[in-house]
Parts: sequence; C-alpha cells; structure tokens
Amino acid sequence: MKNRWKIILIILLSALILFSIIFYVRASRPANTAKREAVALAKKYADMEEVDRFYWFSRKKTYFSLVGKDNKKNNIVVIIPKSGEKVTVYNQSEGLTETQALKKVIDSDHPKTIKKITLGMYNDEAAWEIMTANKNGELSYYLISFKTGKTINIIKNI
Repeated sequence: MKNRWKIILIILLSALILFSIIFYVRASRPANTAKREAVALAKKYADMEEVDRFYWFSRKKTYFSLVGKDNKKNNIVVIIPKSGEKVTVYNQSEGLTETQALKKVIDSDHPKTIKKITLGMYNDEAAWEIMTANKNGELSYYLISFKTGKTINIIKNI
C-alpha cells in the first residue's frame, strides 16, 4: 500500500513539473519570437553582428531594442518599432549606457530595488525606462533621455 502511494506521488510530481515546463516555454514564446525578429532586422539595417542586450519597451507604442556591436566592432544601439518600420540606429557613445541611466536614478532617489530597465522611443526620443520600488514597495517609473541624460518624466509611488 505504501509503494502505491509513492508511485502516485511520483506521478503527480512528474506531471506538475512537466506542466510547469510547458507553461514556461509557452509563456516565453512571444519574447523569444520578438527578439529573433528584432535581431534579424538589426542585422539587415545596422549590420549588427553581436547582441549583448535585448529590451522590450511598451509605453504609447511598443519597441524592441538591441545593444551590441556592428560588423566593424562599434558599440551600437538599435531601436525597432513593433511594426518593423523606421529602424533607428545610434552609436552607443551618443547616449547613456544602461549603467549610466541606472546610476542617475539611484543617485537621485536611492530606491530599494530596481525592478526593470528597458530602452525605447518616447515622443520620438530614445529613452531609458527604469522601474524601481522603494522600501514600502511603492513603484516609481523614470524616463531618462538616452542622448542628454535628462529626466523626461517621473511617476512616483504608485
């Protein structure tokens, strides 16, 4: 009788693990597809050869952004609207890196945790979006200009 319960428990745990894996794979499919399509466009329009980071930015519109190197080993940033038209390419030296954008927010507001950072376009300007949480768990959103480093918008303590 004990062996029967062990077998049932093993079968149930195996099924739970299997369903968890299937759920995870299906849930991550849109992000993987978006990244694959963005990389293909970045290779075509910006000669991107090496991708270091992928960002999914959703504000008024959705953008997919890549940070990496082109075929001449220059550090570049490629920002692609979800529609795939009007690909924007910057040399990384033209703007803030992820680390520099984070430092601006951390130095000014000292958040407890960084929840998310992403790069995209906001009102036709390349911008870093940084989501933080304070010690009370309240969320704040910062939009920092990629080119100037100035704060475009802040939504605090949501």
